[in-house]
Amino acid sequence: QVQLVESGGGTVQVGGSLSLSCVVSGRTLSRVAVAWFRRAPGKEREFVAMRTYTGYGTDYVDSVKDRFSISEDNALNTVTLQMNSLKPEDTAIYYCASSTSIWPGRAARSYVAWGQGIQVTVSS
Repeated sequence: QVQLVESGGGTVQVGGSLSLSCVVSGRTLSRVAVAWFRRAPGKEREFVAMRTYTGYGTDYVDSVKDRFSISEDNALNTVTLQMNSLKPEDTAIYYCASSTSIWPGRAARSYVAWGQGIQVTVSS
């Protein structure tokens, strides 16, 4: 059973950077797809970024494509979301989620394990 634990987050000013980490246990990182979703106040949960099986690629929603990057550390079984040039609209609770499908896509229903969520606040 895959379990996910997020860390990082916090409050940052507009234009600043934050890094979120997701430690994956229960399955080797090279054979699990890990995505980040977020839920802003009063809004639906939305897909942010995804890194699939090692070497098979990444996917980003257009609104973060030039600002966020997702990376992995197989030795630590950790996926990191580096967020740069943060905007107030990036304020949300961020969740990491995993799927054993090689390309689960952007639909939340495709992901079976979820972290507890972590707050990111961008202040202006």
